[in-house]
Amino acid sequence: SMAKKKWKDLTSRQKGVVVATTTIDTGLRTWAGRDLASRTQEEVNGPKWAWGLGLAMVNSVGILPAVYLIWGRKRVSQ
Repeated sequence: SMAKKKWKDLTSRQKGVVVATTTIDTGLRTWAGRDLASRTQEEVNGPKWAWGLGLAMVNSVGILPAVYLIWGRKRVSQ
């Protein structure tokens, strides 16, 4: 099994990947959370509360927010 590395044991490149991934994830979570909050249940595919809980609790390295932004929102015809 892989032992967890401490921050000080990571290379500069590994630290950069961790920082970049965390930044992207935080941005996507913020965007998805604000979008979800601005929509009614009728504008969301699936239970709105479940999306909110998932976005708040699941560490998905940006995958869950991207899934919400692509498939969780209903298309609004204008």
